[in-house]
Amino acid sequence: MWIEIVNILGGLVLCAGILGALPVMGKHLEKLAKWLGGFQTIIGIIAIILAILWWTDLQSIVAIIVGLILIVGILPAIPAMGKHLEKLAKWLGGFQTIIGIIAIIIGIWGLL
Repeated sequence: MWIEIVNILGGLVLCAGILGALPVMGKHLEKLAKWLGGFQTIIGIIAIILAILWWTDLQSIVAIIVGLILIVGILPAIPAMGKHLEKLAKWLGGFQTIIGIIAIIIGIWGLL
């Protein structure tokens, strides 16, 4: 259950820019996503840790992708693989809105 919640939170952060266009709750979701953006590194680290600890196939894959995008700022500090992971995370960041939408859908689907 925790990995699904982290996927939803990470997805909200990733697609904060488009949430305002949603009818009814869009403005509130956008406000929440911007507030959560202040914790994006923490959410990213938690997403990766949960994905590794509780491997559940699709949820975990999405959590790792979301986590990498969210922690792109601290990846150069990781010895050996940091530069390669940073390149991957920056490339994935080009698709962050799509990945965010997918993360929200997969997270909600996992909670049902």
